[in-house]
Amino acid sequence: MASAILVPTGFFLTVFGIVYLFLSTRNKERLALIEKGVDANVFVRTKNNGYIPGWKIFLINFAILLISVGVAIFLAATLIEVLGVYEEVAYTGTIFAMAGIGLLVGFNMTKKLEKEN
Repeated sequence: MASAILVPTGFFLTVFGIVYLFLSTRNKERLALIEKGVDANVFVRTKNNGYIPGWKIFLINFAILLISVGVAIFLAATLIEVLGVYEEVAYTGTIFAMAGIGLLVGFNMTKKLEKEN
């Protein structure tokens, strides 16, 4: 019964602590830069200097990760039926391998997208 209360409370406190630490640190950094007379344009990036929004990068990587996991499941089923590989080994191995390959491809696509801008 106690774990039913402690786990969600601990999760909430952890997320709150991380968000609070991030926002307070960012605020302190910005105040220190403003006090030293640094231009406020440091905080705002324009499209001219090659900035790509974070949500686009996340979406590209997440889409490629899901595609690679789907291909891995299909490949594992094929390995089980054709070669008779153990089910646990086939699914686990191919999902991890294809997920890693997918993340690597997503990283390279993101890097190429940043070079274009």
